[in-house]
Amino acid sequence: MSKTIAVANQKGGVGKTTTTINLAASLAAMDKKVLVIDMDPQGNTTSGFGVDKNELENTVYELILGECSIQECLLKDVIENLSMIPSNVNLAAAEIELIGVDQKEYILKNEVDWIKDQYDFIIIDCPPSLNMLTVNAMTTADSVLVPIQCEYYALEGLSQLIHTVNLVRERLNPQLDIEGIVFTMFDARTNLSMQVVENVKNNLTQHIYQTLIPRNIRLAEAPSYGMPICMYDAKSTGAESYMALAEEVIARKDK
Repeated sequence: MSKTIAVANQKGGVGKTTTTINLAASLAAMDKKVLVIDMDPQGNTTSGFGVDKNELENTVYELILGECSIQECLLKDVIENLSMIPSNVNLAAAEIELIGVDQKEYILKNEVDWIKDQYDFIIIDCPPSLNMLTVNAMTTADSVLVPIQCEYYALEGLSQLIHTVNLVRERLNPQLDIEGIVFTMFDARTNLSMQVVENVKNNLTQHIYQTLIPRNIRLAEAPSYGMPICMYDAKSTGAESYMALAEEVIARKDK
């Protein structure tokens, strides 16, 4: 059984793309077959795997508009065990071009259904806003993973995201669940990080992953080399943390 996880939080800068890239790569390193779908027009997940997003003929944009098949925009074995549907800035226009299109909330799902059985995990990077691209990701997904930055405004926007997930569940995808919350940019030296973690734990009933993703220089450097952290510096605390998160995600799926 394949599992599809959308990584979403409409607050920007919380480590969504970093989590998508490194969770997916860690799952692939554990011999899981992984598909990454970049639904963010910034295309940072695409370039984070070393793919030149400006040189692509077919991306998720062409797929959504019906200009190519899912096989035509699939980049196979970007790294071992991991394939990708890439994105670039063209995707920003999709929202407007989909106005008036029937069943537009299900375009991605209908395409992914053709190939999803070939993968153990499908990880979708959502844009930092609640738009039609995010809705497409959520109708395709089984669950939503929410990265939260360990900072003062962490809970802001989270209730809105949970509300959106509930709406999508009610109206479009009854199977959708919240996979869990993962804390990013955790700094063990500050009281604030600890307080945020405690605060969220006290206020939420959703599953919270035990793994805390630290603030880590190597983690920040890796995308500029077009590599996930487990390839850039496998011994770093960032790489170890994402491996631990991947183990938790696998355990949760196996349950």
